[in-house]
Amino acid sequence: MPEALESLVRQSLARVIDPEIRRPVTELDMIGDVSVDAAGVASIDLSLTIVGCPAARTIERDVHDAAAATPGVTGVTVNVGVMTPAERDALTEKLRGGRPKTMQFGPESLTRIYAITSGKGGVGKSTLTANLAVAMAERGLRVGLVDADVFGFSIPGLLGIAGAKPTQVGEMILPPVAHGVKVISIGMFVEDHTAVSWRGPMLHRTIQQFLTDVYFGDLDVLLLDLPPGTGDIAISLGQLLPQAEVIVVTTPQAAAAEVAERSGLVARQTGQAVIGVIENMAGLAQPDGSILELFGSGGGVDAAARLSTPQQPVPVLGSVPLSIELREGGDSGVPVVLARPDDPAATVIRSIAEALSTRSRGLAGRKLGLSPR
Repeated sequence: MPEALESLVRQSLARVIDPEIRRPVTELDMIGDVSVDAAGVASIDLSLTIVGCPAARTIERDVHDAAAATPGVTGVTVNVGVMTPAERDALTEKLRGGRPKTMQFGPESLTRIYAITSGKGGVGKSTLTANLAVAMAERGLRVGLVDADVFGFSIPGLLGIAGAKPTQVGEMILPPVAHGVKVISIGMFVEDHTAVSWRGPMLHRTIQQFLTDVYFGDLDVLLLDLPPGTGDIAISLGQLLPQAEVIVVTTPQAAAAEVAERSGLVARQTGQAVIGVIENMAGLAQPDGSILELFGSGGGVDAAARLSTPQQPVPVLGSVPLSIELREGGDSGVPVVLARPDDPAATVIRSIAEALSTRSRGLAGRKLGLSPR
């Protein structure tokens, strides 16, 4: 019976996931009429979100293949169109869950938020952030990454998506996905080799827009790659996301540890908690088994001790050794945790990601949306 086969085709299409929104195309109302003639040839109306949708070919192929794999279907025709403005408005309303446009990660959010900061540049903060995000996604978590280092954005290149552009659906921005991580960066909105030179209010509005207009969906973890130092963005994020937990990155050098302390203190002043220190570039293993400490030793422990209080001790989450593979992974856009998971640096990063991933999303202080009857 054609009607029964049409129902089976729709069931097959429910397994097709939009690669940007990460939800079934049937749930997103992208599938219109589905018909199957007496010969078993299926005809499917597919509506893409916008003209020039970057995922168009992938979605059309997946829809075709899912329908063709349905028992009883002998052929497939996919009729591709574009949503009307009213349909796009309905989609954004559905994605927001009927709520007005607001910041997605407010006090009631269950998303665990980690802000990765450092006292100075050049300590490998962005490289560690990118690798941590990918390692968490590899563990099955839903992960988002905001490149908040507006002046020195580097996350797109580190994740192999330099040149990628977000898709805009109405007032909603769909972030590109790299290695399972949803990513947004100011580098996706400016021309190549362009320097960003903005003052405080523009920086604040940019970060606020990232947290409001970019559709991340329901995330388990959101990572923020902060700029080094104690400037406007660190203060803005403290105001916008006071519940974020801060991780300070330093090198083993004593001078670097002293500077790293300042970024943690600024976070505390805005109400955020410092939950740990990561020591990067800790040492280079030699063929004879000895360790060459190019940048000294003890900086991570020193920074953690400086940031610890009797009420809240700050641990060293890990000490990441110098690694050529770690650097090469950043240059190639394939993080070392994927390219060389057995590399010593990757092993430490993955262990840090595991520890951060197993910290549950707490309910303390959050509204549950329940009321007594």
